[in-house]
Amino acid sequence: MSVWKQKDQENLWHPYTQHQHLPDLPVIVKAKGVYFYDEDGKSYLDGISSWWTCCFGHAHPELITALHQQMQELDHVLFGGFSHTPAIQLSEKLLQLLPDNQAKLFFSDNGSTAVEVAIKASLQFFINKGVKRTKILALEDAYHGDTFGAMAASGLGLFTEHFKDQLLEVVRIPLPTCDEVVKKAKDLLDTQEFAAFIFEPLVQGAAGMRMYDANFLSEIIQIAQNNRTFAIADEVMTGFGKTGKTFASNYLSVNPDIFCLSKALTGGMLPMAITSFTQTIYDGFLHNESGKALLHGHTFTANPLGCAAAIAAISLMEKQETQNQIQWIHQQHLQFQSEMQRHPKVENVRVMGVIFALDVISEDKEYYGNLRNKMYQFFIQNGLILRPIGNTIYLLPPYVILPTELEFMYEKVREVLTII
Repeated sequence: MSVWKQKDQENLWHPYTQHQHLPDLPVIVKAKGVYFYDEDGKSYLDGISSWWTCCFGHAHPELITALHQQMQELDHVLFGGFSHTPAIQLSEKLLQLLPDNQAKLFFSDNGSTAVEVAIKASLQFFINKGVKRTKILALEDAYHGDTFGAMAASGLGLFTEHFKDQLLEVVRIPLPTCDEVVKKAKDLLDTQEFAAFIFEPLVQGAAGMRMYDANFLSEIIQIAQNNRTFAIADEVMTGFGKTGKTFASNYLSVNPDIFCLSKALTGGMLPMAITSFTQTIYDGFLHNESGKALLHGHTFTANPLGCAAAIAAISLMEKQETQNQIQWIHQQHLQFQSEMQRHPKVENVRVMGVIFALDVISEDKEYYGNLRNKMYQFFIQNGLILRPIGNTIYLLPPYVILPTELEFMYEKVREVLTII
């Protein structure tokens, strides 16, 4: 064991990790393009954009330049009582991308806090109005983060089971895939007891890249809005091109009231999140009483470096070259989907934008079960970073991936199916 690995085991506690069974972890010392490099010089192709964040690859020169320039001007300033030009410039750029009903941006640190802000604001809006709305409507098997409000909205028992008695009141409906689910949602929303309806639009990431159609979701959003219930689009995973459009909500026929953004927002360079709101929601906090303001904040709210990285990342996403790459990856995924649909060990092959997923036919569907762990170790040993979810293998490559690198990913998926 290397000195670095030994110190890691002595000092660090990793996320989503049972350390009782933890093998030595690779110690990464460098990243460039679509690759990581460990202390021994071994390379690993980043097949999931480092938890769906580094969509433009690692150490992209345009992102580095933007950060370097900003570091020399303004590194950080408290956002309570002050503003700064990078935040203002980012707000202008982002509001041009978001639907026309979005008007105000609230900064925080990560996807979970973006959701936390959305839920708190939804609940407090009605408190400010003297209206009792204490419930949140959410989807089964959702994942919205690990802070308490985000946990409450999530439906993955593995992540929330220990805290179920300490959470907000949340009612869950199945994935919107039929008229029966729409009717169930209507029956609930018509009670006008709900402050918000939260959802991951079209793709439930942590549930195993579960994909669903935009039409039924659009119907439920409309019903929610008819009942003055705010629709919260958690675009933390799906945002910034991954589904083939800038936001997954762009496929909807009804605009959500609130957007939660993070991950690829800064191209994976720095932690940053944004929750965007309609003017109506913002106006619900304007009052002579200070206590009716949204009294929420984070030390690094609207950090100028993060804002500079986000501005550069959005500019990269808007380039025609990037859009062409997204469409090319999508087409390659569709070809691989056609192949995998004929594989005897595979079912439910699905594609949306740069996201590819399939389910291995197996009784072992445990989130961190033996099948999942065996597949994960195979990929790591073969220099590929994929993190299967239960019996689901998914790919979410950086937009800058080359044909040979994407084919390498496909080949390793073919190979893992021969050993399970």
